[in-house]
Amino acid sequence: MNGRGNNDGSGRIVVRNLTKRFGPVEAVRDLSFTVEPGQVTGFLGPNGAGKTTTLRAALGLITPSEGEVTINGIRYDQLGSPATVVGALLDSNGFHRSRKARAHLRIYTAAIGVPDRRADEVLALVGLSDAANRKIGGFSLGMRQRLALATALLGDPRVLILDEPGSGLDPEGVAWLRGFMRSFASTGRTVLVSSHQLAEIAQTVDQVVIISQGARVFEGRLEQLRGDNHERVHVRCADPAKLATALAEHGVTDIQHTPDDGLVITGAPSTTVGDVALAAGVAIYAMTQERTDLEQRFLALTAGQYQARAPFGPDGYLPPPPGFGAPGQPGFPGPGLPGLPAAPAPGMPGAPGMPGAPVFPGQPGAPNQEGPR
Repeated sequence: MNGRGNNDGSGRIVVRNLTKRFGPVEAVRDLSFTVEPGQVTGFLGPNGAGKTTTLRAALGLITPSEGEVTINGIRYDQLGSPATVVGALLDSNGFHRSRKARAHLRIYTAAIGVPDRRADEVLALVGLSDAANRKIGGFSLGMRQRLALATALLGDPRVLILDEPGSGLDPEGVAWLRGFMRSFASTGRTVLVSSHQLAEIAQTVDQVVIISQGARVFEGRLEQLRGDNHERVHVRCADPAKLATALAEHGVTDIQHTPDDGLVITGAPSTTVGDVALAAGVAIYAMTQERTDLEQRFLALTAGQYQARAPFGPDGYLPPPPGFGAPGQPGFPGPGLPGLPAAPAPGMPGAPGMPGAPVFPGQPGAPNQEGPR
């Protein structure tokens, strides 16, 4: 099938039931969401959640195990002139270090069939005009990020896909990037930007897609994510039961009693709680209000991405030191774990403080461990 004739030109990105497995690892699991034109969509999740895998599938760099990603209604490999439809920034380290910035961009202008003058236009757009004749090897990380963005913009694309574009940028650069993405989307174009920090892009995005362990856990507008947050008021008062009854009569029912004869009230501001307490004749001794911010909400949605493991022992990444464990395990008298000898009993040769005991760096008598750092 020739998909070029089915290009709808909308700039819409559709991820539909995307699954990608690498051997036994399921990096993305039945993921679906839509990125609409005319807005900035934040694609969020912890490191390792599957964001880059999803973006690479969108750009035809990997083949999905199941499902698909379409841009303008068709797959990336069916686009007639992909560089004029999609610009992408996935990695700012793939540059030839001895090549100059303008020369780098002109290689791409020739490859995608746009005039050489476009190289200077995008250098000006990202603020690198003064560095056009400098070798890329001397660029800072932030400058390489800008050059990578300039490369993505060469074809004047309708869609921008950016993977952690703020990495390495100073505060001025981050502010510039935010303004650029907003301006780009305001012309009816599409921006999909990934990040592992919600606070980093909260001032920029309209729509948010959050994934954890390869699956979607939230999709909606930023206002909806904020709207899911509820104020909680902690109160210590003279008569918690009376105050709870009075609040329930005012429609506030999410109330929990605490062991210190207090209340935790969710869904009502402190001013409402204070007014109800005053009207009910209940003396307030202490009242504090908390509100879950966006970052806390993000962390709550992505909790469980990683399970911490003990640093020592057979499931950890370091051998157990002497004295570590529980009775009957390595480091204590008694039988050890299968394949591991039991530690000698205190006072016996080889036990800590006795002849034959292992000596670790930093302990008295340890050999000099200094070396190249």
